[in-house]
Amino acid sequence: MLIAEQCDEVSGYVTLLANAIAGPYAERNIPEIVDFNVLIKYQNKGTGSKLMDVAESLAKEMSDSVSLAVGLHSGYGTAQRMYMKRGYVPDGSGVWYKEQPLEPYTECVNDDDLVLFFLKKLREPG
Repeated sequence: MLIAEQCDEVSGYVTLLANAIAGPYAERNIPEIVDFNVLIKYQNKGTGSKLMDVAESLAKEMSDSVSLAVGLHSGYGTAQRMYMKRGYVPDGSGVWYKEQPLEPYTECVNDDDLVLFFLKKLREPG
């Protein structure tokens, strides 16, 4: 877990798993960024970008790529836009719900468990 501090208080945090434990990249030796959060009063001040920079740098030491999942409801809108700007792309595995791929036309609830997985290439394989 990486923790950002400003003025002697936690301003944000992110966890990087060395190997995804769920989703399309489980047990495929692809790191996953999970549980990323920046406190509201520290948002739009570079805290999130710095945390992501460090997490991606650590992931690059382990793999050519890094994965993450992001929720689909509007509460995740800021995160969705940030990930796209940072070069993350949907991985093509479709929508997942409660750690399982969601079959077409299946009913579900648009809660925090409804996610789309993204992947970012960190370097050319080699």
